[in-house]
Amino acid sequence: MRDDLTVTAPKLADAFEARFGSPPPFLSRAPGRVNLIGEHTDYNGLPVFPMALHREVRLAFRPRDDGKVVLHNTDDFFPPVDFEIEPAIPPYVRGSWGNYVKAPASHLARRFAIWRGFEGVVGSDLPPAAGLSSSSALVNAVGLALAWVNEVSREARAFAVEMADAERYVGTQGGGMDQAISLGARDRCAARISFDPLRLRHVTVPDDWCVIVADTGVRAEKSGAAQAAYNRRRAECEEALRIVAGHAATSGVTAKLATTWAQLVGAVDAETLVAVAEEALERNLFRRFRHVVTEAARVDEAVDRMIAADTIGFGALMDQSHASLRADFLVSSVELDELTAVAREGGAAGARLTGAGFGGCIVALADRWTVGGVLESLVEGYYERRDNADRIDDRLFVAVPSRGASVGPFDG
Repeated sequence: MRDDLTVTAPKLADAFEARFGSPPPFLSRAPGRVNLIGEHTDYNGLPVFPMALHREVRLAFRPRDDGKVVLHNTDDFFPPVDFEIEPAIPPYVRGSWGNYVKAPASHLARRFAIWRGFEGVVGSDLPPAAGLSSSSALVNAVGLALAWVNEVSREARAFAVEMADAERYVGTQGGGMDQAISLGARDRCAARISFDPLRLRHVTVPDDWCVIVADTGVRAEKSGAAQAAYNRRRAECEEALRIVAGHAATSGVTAKLATTWAQLVGAVDAETLVAVAEEALERNLFRRFRHVVTEAARVDEAVDRMIAADTIGFGALMDQSHASLRADFLVSSVELDELTAVAREGGAAGARLTGAGFGGCIVALADRWTVGGVLESLVEGYYERRDNADRIDDRLFVAVPSRGASVGPFDG
């Protein structure tokens, strides 16, 4: 892989012209995200609280007069993609980056009968498989380019629902958080995202808050090795909901049978639900259930803490979230636990794994007075101690809450 992740607009334009012989007429871009709190709740239809990053996927492209998509990557690690648009595009082997290109093409062909392809070059300064939603950013960027070429017009929230459906093509049964924040984010804001229907409530991040992202260096391959474990968590949550909802209805805790997580947590407080679940579920499913209901409650409390600029209170919720993800949802790792501990020891108000887990990144909260000490502790207490401080700017950075995706003329 190349040494420099940064792909500026001029570099992308040069790469396009070198490949296709003329400057690119159009640009599609989609940011990654860091989830502040609300992990493994979106696919259960419960709220999340992410923000979009200043790091993004950029796609320089021009329309073709046929149905072919030809896409090159500025990173030679990723081979070129070349296929015809049709409603049932056969996938590449599991884990191939090209499946994230085929996903929106196949979906939009089914939903909107698109037929026209494009040729382009894509680049990204998002580290892949780090839990920062580089895959969904790619799906969004390609989807927007295809929609532009085929004159498909959808507002951001509706398009986010389409792209969430599209990404399931790769086999990971995810929720809709990543696509929604990447497409719908606003500058300087995080967003509380709720589902069914999709809604974004934008909350301004306090000016003196510093959101730190630190990569363990362990790849979190949701389309590869971690896919089965991720999908198993979703299946366990569905089973736990079915059992607890039935038990709550028959025992009179709820007036009627809940069929969704949102109905259940909307009818009964978290403490009561946990008590009911402990009676009804075997240990493994109980732990999954307890994480989901307590994490959903933490999301709403975290929104209040951000509005109040309560750094300490927000950080405590992050710590609680990580403990639940580690002990109840079993998606943490030695490296994630170590990074969160180092961040707290360095002065962070709180820290937790972000993304699905199984590797990838942590997110830590500091302020302008403590951020330097936290960053220094992470370098000395994790990266240098592990002889893992190469390309540190790619692995450790302060995130900037940024705007959502866009597509239009290439003016870089």
